[in-house]
Amino acid sequence: MSYEFIAITMFAAMMVLLLTGQRVFAVIGFVGVVAAYLLWGTGGSEMGFASAMKLVKWYPMLTVPMFIFMGYMLSESGIAEDLYKAFHVWMGPINGGLALGTIGLMVLISAMNGLSVAGMAIGATIALPELLRRGYDKVMTTGVVQGGSTLGILIPPSIVLVLYGMIARVPVGQLWLAGVFPGLLMAALMAIYVYVRCRINPSLGPALPPEERTVPLGEKLRLLTAGILPLGIFTLMMGLFLSGTASLVESSAVGAISSALVAWARGRLTARLWNDVLQKTLGITCMFMWILIASLCFGAVFDGLGAVKSIERFFLGDLGLEPWQVLVLMQLSFLIMGMFLDDTAMLVIVAPLYIPLVQKLGFDLVWYGILYTITCQIAYITPPFGYNLFMMRAMAPPGITMSDIYKSIWPFVGIMLASLIIIGCFPEIATWLPENFYAK
Repeated sequence: MSYEFIAITMFAAMMVLLLTGQRVFAVIGFVGVVAAYLLWGTGGSEMGFASAMKLVKWYPMLTVPMFIFMGYMLSESGIAEDLYKAFHVWMGPINGGLALGTIGLMVLISAMNGLSVAGMAIGATIALPELLRRGYDKVMTTGVVQGGSTLGILIPPSIVLVLYGMIARVPVGQLWLAGVFPGLLMAALMAIYVYVRCRINPSLGPALPPEERTVPLGEKLRLLTAGILPLGIFTLMMGLFLSGTASLVESSAVGAISSALVAWARGRLTARLWNDVLQKTLGITCMFMWILIASLCFGAVFDGLGAVKSIERFFLGDLGLEPWQVLVLMQLSFLIMGMFLDDTAMLVIVAPLYIPLVQKLGFDLVWYGILYTITCQIAYITPPFGYNLFMMRAMAPPGITMSDIYKSIWPFVGIMLASLIIIGCFPEIATWLPENFYAK
């Protein structure tokens, strides 16, 4: 039996087991450990333990719970709700203004948290009910929340880019800077789409009535200060890291401590809030770690089989494809896998196979990290099994059906595909900022 056939069998077994509804880390780890044992005997069966030891020695992993804690502390303490009130007052007089404010809220939440799940939870529980109550079109607004929530894995401090940086051995600071302009580009395209649609058909997003938008300037400015504290934390944390004053882990600790101090200063740091934030932080962190342990084991077996060389030979030798054609096929494979796996599982299973090939083809790994992340965003909201689709169904008000959710996302899928093509054709959008910053 050839090594190529064994590798294909492993991957096929993993996909079949995932369809049974088992947890992702259990399926990946089971296939990896069993394959290692069958191939290499007793020594091979210890690869799972070796992967766990490798993970706990991964010093940058300490950033994951810090960033998750920071995001949950800021969102659970009501700061996100204050931000939405500010957008409500300032953007309400415009047709579609609250939807535009929701996109702005998602950008700020992304800068607080780095995970799409936080943006989805806040958008579905705070913004969506308010938009529906004020007569906004349910399909359009559902799409706004889902599309905007995906910005969390692109705009710094993106945890997905931290994990990509560890696997690709690329500085996280470069990846974060590379994600700034693509994230803002995508948010701007979403905002333009909403504005144009509501300009053409005002009934999709009616403006606030005069009695609600008549707010004294002093009150407007007071509400605007809701965004100063989280932005201040973000600026402090990124400034310490990018200036070289603090390491990535130290900067993440500053962000976590600062978020708790902000919640305390606002009188919202209760024992219940502290307990809820710690529980959610622990749950998400453990999920990441289990998936990473399982996927490191699975990837080690693949590497031992020479799968990287086989993929390289298949694309470049057997098929004789051009580099850009190989790149397109890799992105298509991520889109398909995104229907079954979350972004972390895709990253740690396939990235170790694709990243050496990307280097071989002569592409920039920082630029490719942004392409990968955008592709994950698309996979997150693409039917039939997009991860965010089911999260939205669980969190949305009763009037939102699964059919509404499916219909809502296609314009935003188009926006993300357009962003992917634009950044693919003009790599400088992603690479200009890190190249110029680190050149200084």
